[in-house]
Amino acid sequence: MEPPLLALVLLCCAGLTRSLSITSADQSMFEKAQGEKVTLPCTFVLSDEDEGPLDIEWVLIPADNQKKEQIIIMYAVDRIYNHYYAAMTGRMQFTNPDPRSGDGSLDILNLKSADTGTYQCKVKKAPGVQSQKLQLTVLVKPARTKCSIEGSQEIGNDIILKCASQEGSPLLSYAWRRVAGTQELPATSMLNKNTGELLLKNASQDYSGTYTCVASNRVGTDECFVELNVTPPINTAGIIAGAIVGTLLGLFLLAFLVFCCCKKRREKKYEKEVHHDIREDVPPPKSRSSTARSYIGSNRSSLGSMSPSNMEGYTKTPYSQVPSEDFERTTGQNPNFAPSKYDIAHKIGDITVV
Repeated sequence: MEPPLLALVLLCCAGLTRSLSITSADQSMFEKAQGEKVTLPCTFVLSDEDEGPLDIEWVLIPADNQKKEQIIIMYAVDRIYNHYYAAMTGRMQFTNPDPRSGDGSLDILNLKSADTGTYQCKVKKAPGVQSQKLQLTVLVKPARTKCSIEGSQEIGNDIILKCASQEGSPLLSYAWRRVAGTQELPATSMLNKNTGELLLKNASQDYSGTYTCVASNRVGTDECFVELNVTPPINTAGIIAGAIVGTLLGLFLLAFLVFCCCKKRREKKYEKEVHHDIREDVPPPKSRSSTARSYIGSNRSSLGSMSPSNMEGYTKTPYSQVPSEDFERTTGQNPNFAPSKYDIAHKIGDITVV
């Protein structure tokens, strides 16, 4: 190579080495968990030829190329401007309060899943201009993981242990283990790491115990527990027979109570009716002697008004036709009727009246 040409190449290389350059290009992809902090690096070196004002700008490049870039934070004319992006207000800052030192790195605090995206750091100092892009992915740790059991926990049945996280970025992976002993799963178990289901075939009492499920992704883990208790089959026939016998006994007792209540009500009603009839409907009994006196008195009145001329053909009324009422005689009473001492004999013509 001719000396003039060699000198020109050296001069160009020297000019390139002296221009502004970004030195933090080792890592371009970052993965962080939600709620954590991330530092996106952007360190640079200035050259003597860079004489213009220093400008440092961080922008968010949208996934849709039709949208404009969104400025996040900027350093210009010895001032910091961080009010451009409301979604990150209060959560972002330059790592070094004085970016003129060659460090324009960006800190983002309390990361959210919406912060996922492509970020670009631009450093300008005329005539030098440099930039670099960084990819940030914010992942959500597994959370609110729940364990459950599907199937009857009886000997000989197939039982499924289920595990699912309510929160967490994909790809989620699940793993089951026993808490006590060797922590090994039964030999007949089958695990689906993607769905979190653990199938226990032909369960036995040895399968009983506490199981734990661990859900995990690239940024964290979460776990839950479940208690498995395998028991002998339930005697269904005995339960049904007992239920039938109990029902029949209950119906019999109910019928017996209803019968007793109805009988009691009928007895009370009968007592009230009998008591009412005796008090209102039945008059007090009359004595036989008073009845006979009443009849004889009426005959005396009739005979007293008769004359001897109209007594012909008169026939004495037999004593047996004297009206009487049935009544009970007390023990020891004389059954023969004794005429009262107050009766007076009258003789009218050929008829004697007592």
